[in-house]
Amino acid sequence: MYEFDYQRPASVDAAVKIGGGDARFLAGGQSLVQSMRLRLASAPTLVDLGGIPDLRFIKVDGNTVSIGAMTTHATVARSAEVIAAIPALAELAGGIGDPMVRNLGTIGGSVANADPAACYPSAVLALNATIKTNQRTIAADDFFKGLFETALQPGEMVVSITFPVVKQAAYQKLRQPASRFALVGVFVANGPEGPRVAVTGAASHVFRVTEMETALKSSFTPDAIA
Repeated sequence: MYEFDYQRPASVDAAVKIGGGDARFLAGGQSLVQSMRLRLASAPTLVDLGGIPDLRFIKVDGNTVSIGAMTTHATVARSAEVIAAIPALAELAGGIGDPMVRNLGTIGGSVANADPAACYPSAVLALNATIKTNQRTIAADDFFKGLFETALQPGEMVVSITFPVVKQAAYQKLRQPASRFALVGVFVANGPEGPRVAVTGAASHVFRVTEMETALKSSFTPDAIA
């Protein structure tokens, strides 16, 4: 691991002030820290977001579920509010990694990292979520750009993610036995604007399958996909 400075601010404003330039934001650390240990990544400054309580929350308001960036996978998985509103999202969170990963990893860190085999990006895309940063809001269709690449600019951090409540949704993945990442994962949702299908693990980044979405518009059944 290369040498770095460590900062743990107590507010979003303080984090953003420190996090300009080449600094990296540290969420759950389940990906970044491992890469740094292997010297596959480096940063002169790590800005630990773990000391910002405002980034940990789950709010259900009408037809939306908003989740703070530093909310752990385990918290989402066992949230009665998420289970009631979007059960597929809670089930997805409960299948990420192992108990240690679920208790440390965060939704904001997963989405910002944009690992091509991560589970959360498929939910963000299929559920047509909105990513709120310290600067703006970004639609799911505009967020994931490529291999570990998103629309986030230097110094910009994810604050929360808002998911619309949908009529039906489900997520299934073929797990890598050791890491439990998705060798391929598919999230299907039937929302206010019709069906959306997102696939993870099968390309450089998560993507939608418009042919499946078109077929599901006529009949939201497995037979339509076949």
